[in-house]
Amino acid sequence: MELAAARATQESIINGSPLSDNLKINELKGKRKYLMVVGINSAFSSRKRRDSVRATWMPQGDKRKKLEEEKGIVMRFVIGHSATSGGILDRAIEAEDKKHGDFLRLEHVEGYLELSAKTKIFFATAVALWDADFYVKVDDDVHVNIATLGATLARHRSKPRVYIGCMKSGPVLAQKGVRYHEPEYWKFGEEGNKYFRHATGQLYAISKDLASYISINQHVLHKFANEDVSLGSWFIGLDAEHIDDRRLCCGTPPDCEWKAQAGNVCVASFDWSCSGICRSAERMKEVHRRCGEGGKQANGSSLFCDLDVENCM
Repeated sequence: MELAAARATQESIINGSPLSDNLKINELKGKRKYLMVVGINSAFSSRKRRDSVRATWMPQGDKRKKLEEEKGIVMRFVIGHSATSGGILDRAIEAEDKKHGDFLRLEHVEGYLELSAKTKIFFATAVALWDADFYVKVDDDVHVNIATLGATLARHRSKPRVYIGCMKSGPVLAQKGVRYHEPEYWKFGEEGNKYFRHATGQLYAISKDLASYISINQHVLHKFANEDVSLGSWFIGLDAEHIDDRRLCCGTPPDCEWKAQAGNVCVASFDWSCSGICRSAERMKEVHRRCGEGGKQANGSSLFCDLDVENCM
């Protein structure tokens, strides 16, 4: 019933026509359509990480606005509020947002143990603000090639319910005190069992149908300890297609560099050992220089080969 309600909120998405036609049609109807909304998950303490992203793969100022207006790509750092409303942490973010204008503030109290809740609120907020084909969550210590991400998602626009990422099935950790401990381990069967397949949390994308489903049902969707497990659990009983794309989880140089030289540009790059780029604030520029998409990067004029996204790769 909820899925049917979620589908009813969609208006003729993903009709198979080129992206440029989709944008023009929706503008004529008076409703803007976007290709994707990219939410960059961040924290109060991550100013240097955000600046490293701004200096590399996230265009700034008029270039970012042009990306939204002409290419249908929205990019925002996603952050909630501190436990002390209006305190020094919130004021610092407000000042940063006034300078850059690139934040999406959520009605959510920040905290590492609240990532599952933050994920729900992000998708619910994003789907209410922007009518897009896809909604993407990425961490602020991951390098992303935006044009390659857009072209990758565009190939799946004809599918109504897709969940795209690097699918994994790690062990359910019952022991207290270890990283990624799962307090509800008993729900996953006998000790030593593994989780169901789900996308790793560094970067994943979902279609509008699934984002709408989360929005409508957010108050009854269960939150497990780990955000990526929670997201996967919300889709496990739905008629959703899981797409495992390993270009969404390349390693940092030399891995992503070798792949780029071979003509297989990575969507996202990070270090598994750090669950992101190790020392990302220091190394993001180096990763971008060696693994960036070059002429098709977001700061350039040839993004998506003038919107012919399905034929430019």
